[in-house]
Amino acid sequence: MSDIFREIEEELRRDNLLKLWARYRWYIVGVVGVALLIAGGIVAWRDYQVSQRRAEAARYAGAQSLARTGKEADAAKLFAGLAQAGGGYGVLAAFEQAELMARSGDRNGAAQAYDRIAASSELDRELRDLATLLSVMQGLPDQDPKAAIDRLQPLLAQGNSWHATALELTAAAKLKAGDRGGAAEVYKQLADDTSAPQQLRARAAEMTAALAH
Repeated sequence: MSDIFREIEEELRRDNLLKLWARYRWYIVGVVGVALLIAGGIVAWRDYQVSQRRAEAARYAGAQSLARTGKEADAAKLFAGLAQAGGGYGVLAAFEQAELMARSGDRNGAAQAYDRIAASSELDRELRDLATLLSVMQGLPDQDPKAAIDRLQPLLAQGNSWHATALELTAAAKLKAGDRGGAAEVYKQLADDTSAPQQLRARAAEMTAALAH
């Protein structure tokens, strides 16, 4: 008897499945089709992204090669285009473009380029702080030293990656402002900072000694 009931149950299941298929087959086919289209689109998008990254890498390497061979104007144009495109190579290109400006003597243009990087909320704080530091470095000879000190203030916090360099620039800005005592104090702070690079500490110690006379 149990075999008969099992056969009847299986027959009912089969019949229900056939009815469900007859009623919803186009819906099921449509869902599967959409799923395949989405999967194909994702694969195509990933392939496109890989292709774009390779193209950006090639353009970046080409710009570097131009810069190394003295064709800095052509390199700057390539870096500018990459910087506008954004992405990882865009960030690197923006820094390279600013450096080329600085190297050519355009300190004001370089400072502005670094300021644009520093203002980009999409970047990590560490990169934005570096851009601020480099902007101050380029602008310090011509700008108000008090403005430079104010911009460097957030970078002086312990734990900031650019703390030591920000201290050195702050001391230089104070010296330019005529505050020899303040500059000597900051240089001594840097010279005594065991977490700072040895080269910066040695230079700060020399400046501390020089300002003491």
